Amino acid sequence: MKLRSILCASILFATPLALTLSFAASVPLESAHASTHPSTHIRAAATGDAAAQIHSLKITVLSTMLVGETAGLGEWGFSALVEADGHRILFDTGAHPETVAINARDLKADLSGIREVVLTHNHWDHVAGLLTLRREWMKKDPSAMSIVHVAKGIFYSRPGPEGENNGMLAIRKEYEATGGKFIEHENWAELFPGAWLTGPVPRKFPERNYGLPGGAAGRVQTPAGLVEDNVPEDQSLVLNAPQGLVVVTGCGHAGIVNILTDAGAEFSGRPVYGVVGGLHLFPATDQQLDWTGDKMREFGVANLLGAHCTGIEAVYRLRQRVGLNRKTAVVGTVGSTFTLADGIVAGPLAR
Repeated sequence: MKLRSILCASILFATPLALTLSFAASVPLESAHASTHPSTHIRAAATGDAAAQIHSLKITVLSTMLVGETAGLGEWGFSALVEADGHRILFDTGAHPETVAINARDLKADLSGIREVVLTHNHWDHVAGLLTLRREWMKKDPSAMSIVHVAKGIFYSRPGPEGENNGMLAIRKEYEATGGKFIEHENWAELFPGAWLTGPVPRKFPERNYGLPGGAAGRVQTPAGLVEDNVPEDQSLVLNAPQGLVVVTGCGHAGIVNILTDAGAEFSGRPVYGVVGGLHLFPATDQQLDWTGDKMREFGVANLLGAHCTGIEAVYRLRQRVGLNRKTAVVGTVGSTFTLADGIVAGPLAR
């Protein structure tokens, strides 16, 4: 397994309405070549123990569209608490300033003592809770949520007709004013033994899992110029467990097949025990869902907790295509959990 280096820097904020999803049905995915978009890059080797594994894991969904029981609030957003071998990370921060804090309280999920946050990409529905959470928890612990891991591209300007669409450029200043810092990853990076961030994911296949149907294409200012915004900074968390890899996504704008392909290159021969989070497949065609499901089956995906922008119908179609069942492929709700011992545990509504 080849591993990769890290860089330091920062975040971002832009509405998904400014982007488009357009699955290129005329281009067979199997024969697609690597994209020439700036998000395709060569990555350098980094240090870390590729063989290290986690042995305890609990992922609790704190923000998504649906609630599975009477506790919590639903929203168009995503956040999850990841607890592994004594380490605790907040993964994305939801769409409204207070949602994650309210849901954590209602679910009795303790956010105290969390020092590190992962933001998967710049969109408002994943970053809006950051400042509120930092300011509230730092009252008792100055180190609370004081480090935010992001990927290269999250601070690129997103110019629009009415000005800058990257609201997180302002949030960055406010966050750093609290004493917090951003760590920007250009490549794979080990957070702790057995837990890795992908950094920006190479787009081997043209999945184009970004934007809303009929939306105007957004633009991003990259070192290569002003180009279509395919959310180049989209990153995922990969946890190496004895049962296989557990992949946690925010929206999966890089495309879940591209993400699993990248993870497979890093952890050769490892099956995928779980995929948890948003996959941005709610606007996908039947053709795209079938192709995606077939690929996920090839990767040996054993559990799917499809939350946020995955889409309800998409989860059901992937369940069928991957060969899963009502226990192992579930629509994610606020309070849903995934553990190595029990797999997916969902509220009554999602069972």
